[in-house]
Amino acid sequence: MTASPLAPSRAKPARRASRALSVTVLVLILLALVIFFVLPVLWLLFAPTKTAADLIHEAPLSFGSFANLGTAWNNLMSFQDGVLLLWLKNSAVYSVGSLVLTLATSIPAGYGLALTRFRGRKLLLSVTLLVMIMPSAALVLPLFLELNLFGLIGTVWSIILPFSFFPFGVYLVYIYFSTSIPRDMLAAARIDGANEWQVFSRIALPLAKPVVALVAFFSFTGNWNNFFLPYLVLPSSDQFPIQVGLNQLLSSTPSFNPVAGAGLNITSPELALSILIAILPVLVVFLFSQRALVSGMLAGSTKE
Repeated sequence: MTASPLAPSRAKPARRASRALSVTVLVLILLALVIFFVLPVLWLLFAPTKTAADLIHEAPLSFGSFANLGTAWNNLMSFQDGVLLLWLKNSAVYSVGSLVLTLATSIPAGYGLALTRFRGRKLLLSVTLLVMIMPSAALVLPLFLELNLFGLIGTVWSIILPFSFFPFGVYLVYIYFSTSIPRDMLAAARIDGANEWQVFSRIALPLAKPVVALVAFFSFTGNWNNFFLPYLVLPSSDQFPIQVGLNQLLSSTPSFNPVAGAGLNITSPELALSILIAILPVLVVFLFSQRALVSGMLAGSTKE
């Protein structure tokens, strides 16, 4: 039985219709993502250039004026004598301090789990994975009790020490060293007389720069954006990081908190400007580390 000569001609329109449907669905999905993610960001960028009344009555994505932006900046800097800059400084101290400890612990720990054999290794790796998938809020109460036991509540160490605990970084380093470092190279260095510290510091660590950058970025971003733990353990406004400070700024805005003082000059444009200032350091770090981040994400994708 021979096939109908009309079958190929009927199949082509069907394939075109299927392709057109796929393209339409893809365009609709991308449009939905733009509406959901991009438009709020654009509104946030334009909000400080308007007055509070303009945000209500004018087009959401219209530009106000640089004069309004300057007014919002002056009002924001006058809030508690420029405490916003102090909050930024505190965030930098907490984030960078914990980042140093994170790199000093996560990189050797991941290397040890990946390239050495010792009793309890699998158990330690399982515990690392378990803690990694636990929500951070579940650990806040035990951390608070532990910090209180050692008298660290209200000190800079109550933020830096918990922030430096980063099991996800240990796992990233473990994956990298397990898949991307030639073991023969390390064995050759040992045969040449290098001890374990020299093998790690002179051979493994220089080869691990992409994953080090990846761990550093994730650690810094997570530390900078952390809110819950600093909110619980820091009693003074002068110690707040920027994320906790934004909460205080929000509670001092009459439009969001009717009992707040009416003479603070903190309205929606000032809040939008403070949010932009808060995310600017992370954005700058991301822009200057894109190449290293891409290299780190692809580093462990293939086994050499």
